[in-house]
Amino acid sequence: MPDDASLRPDELDPCRVEIDNFVEIVRRIRPPFQPPHHGTIDVFGASAFLNGAAGGDHIIYLDFDERYDIDRRIRQATQCGNLSVAAKLEEIRPRLGILVADVSGHRITDALAAAMLHQAFLTGVLYELDRFGEVTTRLFENLNTRFHHSLSVEKYVTLIYGEISPDGKYQFVSAGAPAPQVYSAEYDRFVTISPDHFVSFFPLGMFPSEENIDSSKSFGPLRTKPAYTVNQVNLMGHGDILLLHTDGLSEHEREDGEEFFPLVLEETLRSNKNGSAKQIYDAILERALSFAPLADDLTFVVIKRAGSA
Repeated sequence: MPDDASLRPDELDPCRVEIDNFVEIVRRIRPPFQPPHHGTIDVFGASAFLNGAAGGDHIIYLDFDERYDIDRRIRQATQCGNLSVAAKLEEIRPRLGILVADVSGHRITDALAAAMLHQAFLTGVLYELDRFGEVTTRLFENLNTRFHHSLSVEKYVTLIYGEISPDGKYQFVSAGAPAPQVYSAEYDRFVTISPDHFVSFFPLGMFPSEENIDSSKSFGPLRTKPAYTVNQVNLMGHGDILLLHTDGLSEHEREDGEEFFPLVLEETLRSNKNGSAKQIYDAILERALSFAPLADDLTFVVIKRAGSA
């Protein structure tokens, strides 16, 4: 038998090697370090994981005109007589889509569910663009159905997906995610989004969808999730900051119960509002980590509209 000194690291600890391999796969699906600067919209977001290199939080960016061949899709739709699809593709071209998700739990292996969401969502977007010319709520009904069938009852995914236009309009679907926060340049503080503009549904996977066309073929609980609807916020004026986040930010607190959100967060934004989206992100993260140690994965995205008309 060889002694320990002659063994390779993977022979000493094969479990460690498997975890490292898993983390490397997860790294491949993370968003780019520098998200797109989308005309008048500046964006930066990332995750700080409680347990190191991976966790249950996830971000996906969709720069439609950069990622997809919109011109070719429009030509194909037009040739097939699908003029409404061609028109929708033209509408979606200048938008930036952002998905922020949070798998219940913050173990490294919870990144598996995030990876499942990543691949299913991006594959679904391809079909959505070809069939409808846009991302519709149908995609999220299908994702909810798949996660309901494939995750245990203890696991679910909170999610917010939205698209922001160059004029500052933000339309989004929420599945149990914290409400987006808008910091107003005019009022120098957070402004409240009316409940009429924020309807959130159960997290993905928690309950089957009412809209599931195959519901007669499955046997589940009597309770179902109502159909998703799209929210729209028109509050993003010049210099305004939209903040998307997981509950790792909204529930961040000290041992004595003092909360980071919203007052400390608002003060941090006020002090750094003139910076770029990345500078604002870095300032919030630094302040949060100095405020208290992480108790959960911490993910947020800063979206800033250019400050002059």
